[in-house]
Parts: sequence; structure tokens; C-alpha cells
Amino acid sequence: MGPDGRLSAGAVVPTVTALILLIVLGLVLTWASRRAAHAARRRDARIADLERHLRAVLDGTRDAVLVHADDGGVIAAGAAAAALLDVPVEQVLGVPVAELPVAWVTDDGSRVDPATVFARDVHVGPASRPPTVVGAVPATGAPVRWVQVSTEAVSTPDGRRELVTSFSDQTGPREIRAALARSEKQFQAAMENAPIGMALLDPRWRLEQVNAALAQLLGTTPEALRGRDLSALSHPEDRATERSAVHRLLSGEAQRFSTEKRYLRTDGQTVWAVLDVVLVRTEHGAPETFVAQVRDVTEARLQAEMLAHRAMHDPLTGLANRAHMHEVLTRALDHPDASGRVALLLVDLDEFKQINDRFGHPTGDEVLVHVGGVLRAATAGRGTVARLGGDEFVVVVEDPDAARVAFEIAGSIHTALRNPIRTQRRRLPVGASVGVAVADAGLTAGGAPAVLAAADTALYRAKAAGKHRTEVWEPSMGSSAGTRHGAAAELQAAIDAGQLLLHYQPTVDLSTGDVVGHEALVRWQHPERGLLLPGAFLATVDETGLGAALGATVIRQAVQYLARTADLGRWVSVNVSARHLGDGEFVRMVVEEVRAHGIAQGRLVVELVESELGEPGSRTRHDIDELRAAGVPVLLDDFGTGAAPLAYLRDLPVDGVKLDMSYAAGIPDDPAATRVILGLGAMAQHMDMVTIAAGIETAAQAQLLQRSGWRYGQGWFFGAGQSEPVQQLTHLPATDEPGPDAGPQDPGQAGRPAVDPPAATVAGPSGPSPRPAGPSGPSPRPAGPSGPSPRPAGPPAASTPPAVVPGRGGPVTGTSDAVPQQRAPAGMRIPVLEPLDG
Repeated sequence: MGPDGRLSAGAVVPTVTALILLIVLGLVLTWASRRAAHAARRRDARIADLERHLRAVLDGTRDAVLVHADDGGVIAAGAAAAALLDVPVEQVLGVPVAELPVAWVTDDGSRVDPATVFARDVHVGPASRPPTVVGAVPATGAPVRWVQVSTEAVSTPDGRRELVTSFSDQTGPREIRAALARSEKQFQAAMENAPIGMALLDPRWRLEQVNAALAQLLGTTPEALRGRDLSALSHPEDRATERSAVHRLLSGEAQRFSTEKRYLRTDGQTVWAVLDVVLVRTEHGAPETFVAQVRDVTEARLQAEMLAHRAMHDPLTGLANRAHMHEVLTRALDHPDASGRVALLLVDLDEFKQINDRFGHPTGDEVLVHVGGVLRAATAGRGTVARLGGDEFVVVVEDPDAARVAFEIAGSIHTALRNPIRTQRRRLPVGASVGVAVADAGLTAGGAPAVLAAADTALYRAKAAGKHRTEVWEPSMGSSAGTRHGAAAELQAAIDAGQLLLHYQPTVDLSTGDVVGHEALVRWQHPERGLLLPGAFLATVDETGLGAALGATVIRQAVQYLARTADLGRWVSVNVSARHLGDGEFVRMVVEEVRAHGIAQGRLVVELVESELGEPGSRTRHDIDELRAAGVPVLLDDFGTGAAPLAYLRDLPVDGVKLDMSYAAGIPDDPAATRVILGLGAMAQHMDMVTIAAGIETAAQAQLLQRSGWRYGQGWFFGAGQSEPVQQLTHLPATDEPGPDAGPQDPGQAGRPAVDPPAATVAGPSGPSPRPAGPSGPSPRPAGPSGPSPRPAGPPAASTPPAVVPGRGGPVTGTSDAVPQQRAPAGMRIPVLEPLDG
């Protein structure tokens, strides 16, 4: 600067240069500042975009996500995480994970430490902990949510570590799995506790799961059945049918099948069952599992076989019985052209009574069996042959020329009977009278009863004309009605006059041969007609209501006999009709008689006729209980003939059963009868019942019955009914000595003797009573459901004779049936009637 204060020319240039530089620098700084602000705005916008994207990701994911710092504070949280914790997102940010408003629990309700849930000790990289499942219980009380938790560690650009914890909701799948588990558990419980057999099988028909009911049905355990082919457990004759049905399911021909078949138990027994099977397939249609139900129908089959056996056959001859004959005749008469095409032959043997009286019922039954064969041969398939009862037979002919065929059959019968019947080295002449009725319009309109009545009238004419001949019914003969007028009055007078008396048939222990008791059999000592068997007057008893009077007579005589033979200690059984139970009168009469004569408990036994039971009511059961309480055991007689014999065992408080004689008649040759006997014997033993088999006629029958669980036996093989001297009978015969009228006898050639007719049908109930001490006779089981009393202690029998030896027939005397000779060993013990062991 010059002296005058002005800048010199040398100083102006630097100043201007500096000023320019300042301006440029200002401009640069302004530009840089503006650029930095723009960059900041772009960075802020990018950060905001990233935050929006992160929020969208956090809120859009189905899993709950929490981002938290290494010190535990929550940095970010999605909407799902807020919903899991049941709080707004704003209340979660910045809160340490250990202080979040939620409790973490396990399946059993135990608390879980938040540090374990959020796994803050994980490291950055793939070495993170595996997921765990916990329950989240919000502090607000919201329902628990089950989540699968996983935590990953990540590094920030500045080197810090942040943790990302995700919660995958498992509540729905867990509930589905729980529901499936409950369903499986319920199915298993239903299967295991089902009353019928159930099983699951693979497509190869091998058992995978088996319930206890099926294992019990087959006599084994579920473990032993698993893996086995179900068809291998079937009866060999049923396996092909079962496998064919399975193949139809596998091929798609059917969706399910049901069949009734047999299985073999491990103990060798055969059981009947209904098999129901359905095939479950996969979603692709491939076979996956068979579901099978196996329902035991053995009892139903056994009952059906019993009913069919009783309904169709005469037990002695094997011919059709009365019911079957009536069905065939009715069906034949129902045809529109029955007139002249249907004929009926009624055949009655002429010398049969004399044979029975002289040689006994066993010989008489041989004659009946032989005559049955003669009728079959004479008929030659041209009609139905039936036995009505006694020595009376029927042939129903259906043929366009029925009259001619009937005459031919009648002629063949007479021709065949000209030669005497050979039986046990005897030659017995037997003839027959035949009445023939050919259906005409009038008889057809009257049905089967009219045709039978016409044939009966013709038969009466044949008898009156000299026997051994055939007569044909014609309208001028009239009918045979009215031949029994006054029968009721005559029978009542006989009861009052004491003409009704008892014969006693022995009952033996099949294992020892001891005579342990007798059955009382009623007879009518008619002043003019001689000794009459029950068949001659029981129909009148039933029709005229004389059962109560006859029953009282039978009970009094039986009790008096027991009083006279108290030293023997045997029991006497009487048959009782169920029709007279329920009013208490019979019970009072029995109890009064037993107490008045001081009869020990178990010596008087009531046999309740099963076929007359129907539907026993509470009063019937009460009367049975009253009898048993008075020391009078009750047995179910004619067992196997009623409508529901197995139900009777279950519902009635009886002490035992007596097998109907028709079953013994069919063994050992009839497989159906043998199966029934085995089944009924096993069932009665299982229920601790006394078991008695009636109608034993051969040693083979007795041995089979004893092996089948029947302890006591009765029948012509052991002896017929006889009048009072039976107190001297103590044991079965031990030798094969023939009776006074018998020649040398081969037991293998013995005929089929008839069982003595049953005792009079009398009224009576029954009831429980404790078994008395000592061998006083058949004692009833204790009252109530306590089961049978134990077998009484006592010394063994003094002698052990052969278990089964045949009896011998003796002549009929004025007051006695044919009776086998018997002798008693000294010191014989009288067994007490009691159930078999095991």
C-alpha cells in the first residue's frame, strides 16, 4: 500500500486472487454441502425403505419373529410375535426377552427359563441349537400357544452380534396329533374291551393286532396269534372258502364279506363263528389293512342242532317223528290235486305187548328198530315213514296212484313180517295190522287230523277182524271219536283208591358203578287192564287238570319210601311239570311232607321238565329257591328239548341237568348227537352242575357219556323201574350172567333197549339249600350266587367194580317191570350227588 493509503499495483493482484479463491471455495463448499445433504436424504430414504421392508417381512411371515440384541433387548418384532405375546408391538420393543409378558412351559406344565427359549449362547454361523417346542402362556390369560423355537446369531456391519428368534406355531398340528392319539387310544380301548373278537390283518391275511376276546375264543393269547395266518386257524374244510372271500376283497370284486365258519381252538375243540371283514385301502387304492370281527355263535349252533335233532327224528328208530310226519302230510294235502294222490298207512304191531311183558323193553325196542327197517324197505322211497310212539307207525304216500302204492306197501309189510324177528338167539313172531286212508275230497278238506282219524278207524277194523291184515277206510266206518269218555273220572277214582303207585329205576355213578339213587316212575295198577305205563294215562292227566292230585300222590309215596329206606341214604327223584310252579302250593306240600317224615337234605330231588318251561317268571324262580332252601335239589330234566336250554341254565337256580334220552340213543354213531353231548357236558361242568344222562342202553354209550363229563347215568342198561324191593339193589352187576329168560348174550350184539317211561308229570318248583354233612344224598348247591359246595370229605368206596357193565332183563311180575339182576358188595359207600371237579 502507498503513502497515500492506496493499494499499490503489486498488492492488488494477490488480493483479487485470494478473493477469487474464497469465492470458489465457498462455491465448492456450498456444492459439497448440498451434495452431502442429498446423499443423507437418499440414505435416510433407503433406511426408511429397508425399515418398511423389514416391517413388511416381519408382519407378513406366519412365524413370529423377534430380533434382540446381545444384551437381550428386543430390537424388532413382527405382528405375529405381538399376537403370540398378546400385546402391541410397541410394548415389546426395547424390553429384555427375559422380561417379556409371557411364561414358557413344557408338556407337563413345567416352567422353561427364557434364556433356554431364546438361546442367547448361540454362535454366529451354522452351529446353532436345534429347534425346541414350548408352550407360550401370555400374561393376559390368552390360551396357550405351542411353538417351535429356533434362534440364529447374525453379525452387524459394526461387528456386533444380534439374535433372530423365530416361533413356528405348532398348536394346530399338535391338536391334530393329540386328536389322532386320542382316537387311536379310544380304538384300542374299544378293541381290547369288545365282547366279540376283533383283529387287524395285513394284506397277506396275517394277524397284526388281536384283542383278548378273539384270543379267548381260540383258546390262546394275543401274543401267540400275532403274525399268524388267520385261515390257518380255521377248520380245514372252511379254509378254501375263507381264502376265496379274501381274494375277492383284494381284487376289488367286493368291499366286505361275512361268513359263518368253524375255527379250531388250541385244545382241539371246534367253535362256530361269524366272520365279518372289511378291507381298508390307502389313498392310492392299494390294500392296507383288513378289519375283522369274529362273533362266537357256538351256543346258537349247538341249540339249533339240538332243536333240529329233536324236531325231525325219533330217537330210537331214526324215523321221522310225529311232528315231521304231520308237516309232510299237511304239505301233501295242501296240493290242489291231493285227492287220490295222498294215502296214509297207520301200522300197529299185534304181538308187541306180549314181547314187552315177557322179554322186557330192551327186546321190545330191538323189535321196534327192526320193524322200522321193514317199513323203510317196504316203502322203498315212495313215502315218508314215521313213528308216532309206542308200536305205532305211519307211512305217508304221495303218488298219482296212491291207493295202489299203499296196497303194495301194506302187502310188503305183511310179507316181511311173516318170518319171526331174530333177537338175542330168540325168534319172535310179530305181525301188524294196517289201516289205510286214501285222501278224497272230504278227508282233504278236514286236513291231516281227518286223514289220521280215518286211518285209525280202519286200523281198529283190522284189529277187530282178526289182526295181521289191512283195512281201507270208507265213509260208512264213521270215526273213532269218543273212545275215551269217562277216562278222567276213572283216573280220579284210581288216584283216590291208591291204584297209582311208584316204581324205582336206579341211577348210577358212571365212574364207579355205584347205585346212588332212583327215579320214581308212576304206574297205574288197573283192576281190569293190569299194570299201565304212563303213556296210557298221562294224556288224560294233562287234558283234565289232574296233575296236582297226581303230583301230590307221587310226592307222598316217594317221601314215605325215603323214610322207610333212610339207612340206605340214596336219593329219589320225581318229575315235576313247570306248569304247576309259581303259586307256592306245590312247594308248601313238598316241604310239609319232607319235614313231617324227617327226610334228610338232598334225599328228595325234583326234576323240572325242561320242555314245559317256556319263559319262566320270577314266581317260578322263587319256588325253585324255596325248594332248594328246604333241602330239595332241583335238576333240569329232559335237558336239550326246551326252547332255550342254555338260557335256562343261566336264568334258573338249578343244581344240575339230566340229559334227554334221545341224545344217548344216537351215540356213538351219530356225530351230531355226540357233539351236542360233549358241548352240553362241558358247559354243565363249567357251571358246576350235577350231570345225569338218561337213556343209556349200551356200554359204549355209558363210556362215551362218562368221558364227555356226564357223572351219573340211568337207563335200561343199568336196570328198569321196579316196585319197592329196590332197597336191596346196591350195585351194578359185575358179571355177564344172563337173566332167567335170556340165553347166552354177547354184549356187542345187544339191541337198543328202551329207557323206562318218565315219571308222572307233577307240579312243582325248586329252591337252594346248603349241602348237608355226610352222604345223605344229592344236596343242592347253596342258595344265592355263591356257587356249589365243596365235595364232602369221606372214605373211598369200599369196592371199585367195573365202571360200566350191562344189566340183564328179568320177567315182569304183577307189580314190577323187567328188572336186571344186581348184587351189592359189602360195605359199599353211597356217594353224594355233587358236581364233577374241573
